[in-house]
Amino acid sequence: MRRLGAVTLRPFGLFARSVRARLLAIALLPVLVLLPLFIGVIVLRWSDRLDELLIVKVNSDLTIADQYLGRLLENAAERLDALGASTEFAAAIARDPSAQGFLAGRRDALRFDFLFLARPGGISRFDAILSAEDWPVIASALEGRAMSAVDLFAPATLAALSPDLAARAAIPLVPTAAARPTERDREDRGMMIHAAAPVTLAGGGRAALVGGVLLNRNLDFIDTINDLVYRERSLPEGSRGTATLFLGDVRVSTNVRLFENVRALGTRVSEAVSERVLERGETWLDRAFVVNDWYVSAYEPIRDSHGDAVGMLYVGFLEAPFSAARANSLLWVALSLLAVLAVTVPLFLRWAGRIFLPLERMTQTMARVEAGDLRARIHLQGPDEIGQVAGHLDTLLDQVQERDARLRDWAAELEREVEARTRDLREAKDRLEQATRQLVLSEKLAAVGEITASVAHEINNPVAVIQGNLDVARETLPPEVARDVKTEFDLIDAQVHRISAMVSKLLQFARPGDYAPSGETLEAGEAVRDALALARHQSGEGNLKIETDLSPRARVAVDRGELTQVLINLVVNAAHAMPEGGTLRIASRETRHEGRDWVEIEVADTGPGIAPEVLARIFDPFFTTKRSRGTGLGLSISQTLVTQAGGIILAASEPGRGSRFTIRLPAAGPATGTG
Repeated sequence: MRRLGAVTLRPFGLFARSVRARLLAIALLPVLVLLPLFIGVIVLRWSDRLDELLIVKVNSDLTIADQYLGRLLENAAERLDALGASTEFAAAIARDPSAQGFLAGRRDALRFDFLFLARPGGISRFDAILSAEDWPVIASALEGRAMSAVDLFAPATLAALSPDLAARAAIPLVPTAAARPTERDREDRGMMIHAAAPVTLAGGGRAALVGGVLLNRNLDFIDTINDLVYRERSLPEGSRGTATLFLGDVRVSTNVRLFENVRALGTRVSEAVSERVLERGETWLDRAFVVNDWYVSAYEPIRDSHGDAVGMLYVGFLEAPFSAARANSLLWVALSLLAVLAVTVPLFLRWAGRIFLPLERMTQTMARVEAGDLRARIHLQGPDEIGQVAGHLDTLLDQVQERDARLRDWAAELEREVEARTRDLREAKDRLEQATRQLVLSEKLAAVGEITASVAHEINNPVAVIQGNLDVARETLPPEVARDVKTEFDLIDAQVHRISAMVSKLLQFARPGDYAPSGETLEAGEAVRDALALARHQSGEGNLKIETDLSPRARVAVDRGELTQVLINLVVNAAHAMPEGGTLRIASRETRHEGRDWVEIEVADTGPGIAPEVLARIFDPFFTTKRSRGTGLGLSISQTLVTQAGGIILAASEPGRGSRFTIRLPAAGPATGTG
């Protein structure tokens, strides 16, 4: 509280230089906002008032048009009433009860499109066309009350009344944007001013004079309305008034132009207007798009003698001149406001600049600091509060820069420590994973070694018995008998030898360190042919087609039996993958990789292929997809044998497009291919 009091008691000169004084001056600046806002509210209110006046005017115009239409209806009934009371009509009735000749002569003079005498009971042809039961206008006249209304006549009724009425009424429809979709292509109904007046016959009976005026294409009628409503100078220059009579939503009489000299007959009103005026029976007082431009418009429903909305009466005037005048007024107000602001704003800015400029320098300095430039400073001295704040801010920035330097040093040291620890952990993790894999493999191989030793012992004993008994049989049998069964004895010898070799290979897989390469070299094609011959009984003939492409120079340094065993395993697997038949292709070629000569033996099939998740595990010991048909050691043994020979075995497959195994072995001599 003491500090606030000290500020209050400062000398006036010091107070005038303080932030408080400058903010007090800035408080006057809202005038720049309030003045435009005030003017904007006035302009907006004036614009709304102008819209209201335009609506009032068009509503007044609609009232004039409606009164004119009402007067036409009254006039039609009055003319019929005067004719029925005339002595000429009485004389005509005395001569001819139907008075058809007299009425035909008077029809054109009275400007009716049809005129006839309707009697109770319907004795004339017109009574059948327009019966009193169907038309309230005629029924009212027969009861003694003159009546007129706007009624719709069907095309057949028009043709029956007068042959040319139907042709005059028909109007082709013109496609109109925003109108309600319709499948009709013409409007052939007639909108009539339908009037009837009671008359008394010579014998005291009552009848009705019935007449009508067709409004379809009645341009005199609509032009008269337009002239009454929009007299000369009633609208600003550039605007024009229009009037239209609608039958339903179709313009049947209008002075709206579709083109320069073409009236918009047959065009239709928008769906929004039709729904509101025709369906809901309301009056439309608003702007509307009329044929090809915006008009301030008024529509009211026209009801027939039954009380149904059958059409609309429209008046309106072009909106563009009023919009242009409004835009010009707004432009003038805006320019005036800009002129005032152009004079006053510089004065305010010059005074406020003493506050804004230091604040902008502080803002720019803070932005540079946020961007990473901790050396940025304000370097602003002054006796007022802003100068004091700037000095304190520079001091704080010095402290921030010093602490940032220390934090960066600590962060760098911490990052080095974290990186070293992370590297140690990564290496330890890799060693642990490698040891785990080696341990799992060692455990598997140990299990295989134990199983293999047991199997070898169990197999070798009966094999030795078979071999011994075979030798005894060969020595015991007479020579001639021994010669007859020599082939069978040789086959048994071969199979016993093969069993011994298989047991030996199992032991070799389980304990690879106990075996060493033989240093034998052979042509790759020889091992392929041996494998095909030995695997024939497993792969079968069937629909399997075997293709070979063997390079005669492809020699490898590998044990023949081992390579044959690997190829047999691959051939049998390929045959099992194609039980319905297919193509097995075996090829050998010389190639060169990484500066060394190699021989590649490729075994490819056209089977269903191998899924990616299965392909990643096919060389794992005991992994098999054959369930009871396999042990899961075939490919694992093959990989071990090829690896011992200094080579690699690769597998590639695409589901649905077969599999391909490639054995890559060191070449026994210089290779000639490039691969």
